[in-house]
Amino acid sequence: MRQRFLVGVGALTMVAGALVVFSRQGHAQQPAATTVAAVDTGSLKGPRQPIFFRHDIHAGQKQIPCQYCHYSAGVSNEPGIPSMQTCMGCHNLMVSGSTPENKAEIKKLKDAWKDQKPVEWVRVHMVARHVHFPHSQHIKALGPQACATCHGNVSRMPQVFKVNNVNNMGFCISCHLERKVSRDCTVCHY
Repeated sequence: MRQRFLVGVGALTMVAGALVVFSRQGHAQQPAATTVAAVDTGSLKGPRQPIFFRHDIHAGQKQIPCQYCHYSAGVSNEPGIPSMQTCMGCHNLMVSGSTPENKAEIKKLKDAWKDQKPVEWVRVHMVARHVHFPHSQHIKALGPQACATCHGNVSRMPQVFKVNNVNNMGFCISCHLERKVSRDCTVCHY
C-alpha cells in the first residue's frame, strides 16, 4: 500500500491543504457481497445500505461539507459516490466509532478496503436519463444550501431518504419559477 496526498479536493470544497489517502493497486475489483447493516435500520426512512453510513454524524456532528465527500458535484453533472479512498483517508487515521454498532459498520468498510471490494451503495436520488441536471451549475447558483434544496437536511438524517421528488418535473419547474430562472424546455432536456 502506498500513501499519496490529495491537495484541494474540488473547486468548491471548504478544505484546503493536504489529506492523506491510501491507494491500493494491482488487483481487479470484485463486486461486494450484498449485506445488511449490522444495525437494524428497518424502521428508518430510505433504503437500507450495505453499510449504515450516518449522514447525521458526518455532515451533522462532524460538519463535513457535502462536497468534501461528493467532490465531483461542484465541477460536473454527477455528484458521484465517494471513493473508498475518501472514506479510508479519514478512517485509517482516526479511532473507529464510539459505539459497538459504529465500530461494526466501520469494520465492514475497512474489510471491503482490505479485500478491494467496492461497497455497492443503493442509489437514493436519480433524475430521468433524458434530463440534463448539472449539479455544478445549481451549486454555483444556490450557494452553500444548494444540496438541501433538493435533498433536504441530510445533516439530520441517520439514513438518507427522498425528501423531494426530484424525478418530477413539477418540483424543478416550481424551483425555477420561484427563482425566476428559465423554463425553456431545452435548458433541462437533451
